[in-house]
Amino acid sequence: MTKQSTYLSLQGISKSFGSFTALRSIDLDINKGEFVCFLGPSGCGKTTLLRIIAGLEAQDSGRISQAGKDISWLPPIKRDYGIVFQSYALFPNLTIHDNVAYGLVNRSQPKAKIEARVQELLTLAGLPSSGNKYPGQLSGGQQQRIALARALATSPGLLLLDEPLSALDALERVRLRGEIRQLQQRLGVTTIMVTHDQEEALSMADRIVVMNHGAIEQIGTPEDIYLKPRSPFVASFVGKINTLQGESLGGGRFRLGRMDFHCGSDAHVPAGQAVKIYLRPEDLVARKVDGAMPCHMHAQIQKIEFLGAHSYLTMALDGAESQPVVTSIPLSQLEEYGFTVGSRTAIDIVPDRARVFEAPTAARAA
Repeated sequence: MTKQSTYLSLQGISKSFGSFTALRSIDLDINKGEFVCFLGPSGCGKTTLLRIIAGLEAQDSGRISQAGKDISWLPPIKRDYGIVFQSYALFPNLTIHDNVAYGLVNRSQPKAKIEARVQELLTLAGLPSSGNKYPGQLSGGQQQRIALARALATSPGLLLLDEPLSALDALERVRLRGEIRQLQQRLGVTTIMVTHDQEEALSMADRIVVMNHGAIEQIGTPEDIYLKPRSPFVASFVGKINTLQGESLGGGRFRLGRMDFHCGSDAHVPAGQAVKIYLRPEDLVARKVDGAMPCHMHAQIQKIEFLGAHSYLTMALDGAESQPVVTSIPLSQLEEYGFTVGSRTAIDIVPDRARVFEAPTAARAA
């Protein structure tokens, strides 16, 4: 395997606004050609970190290097990046052609070269004949394609995307995120995208940086973030999940309601310790009440949420009725089993997929 080279390196980046700490000593290396998503709730520091990389905000401390060059205190105009904002930020009084050409004109590129580059980018954006139109004549998705083309016009080494899809409707978001990812892979440009949308991050990123309260909670591939969360916050923030109270029996075994099971998540919790058990809906397998499995209990269906190809079943587990759980079931099985509200079902847990963390004591919670 070819060793990847670090293109952007952040070391000890911190930032405060008065008494509010926005970033707490952020360390992060991003490889050349990588697509990285900063994911987290509002106020976690992800946009502040992006603005510091762009030079639009100054860090209080820390160092930034890009392609081996220290850019920590360079003004934005001297940094090598293109940026796309949530609000498109196109010039309404300029044609689409002139919007895309703006950065090239400012760099005094030859007219023939500008014309060729603009047409190339309009074609890449899927709008080859829109050069004479104005932004107000385009849909939101088309305007964002033009904003992306403008950001790429000068062939920057780094592309920064600040929640570029959040202003679009659901269908346009899905369509455009696929187009952005394909274009990024085609051009090989190192890309950072800020988002609070988990689905966007999971479907687009090579790696996800999950942030909370100004710090990095976890860095990993989408698969690692979803399947192997390293903290209760990551487990509960990324994807739909059941959070259940249980008890450690020691030796990697845990009790949930009337069921004991062995967890394969390397959870080493002393016997008798209260724990929180995190299970995705797909890790709870509903089936007819017949036979027995190693990790098996019974439940009663309280609610069925029909979503087309699959449904969510909300159920009360025997012995843990105060902790309803949600499982996912394909439409074909829902019809085969004839489940309705009030039906009894067996539940099998996929133990290797359970994530277990010590439950905070009253003292620690305070």
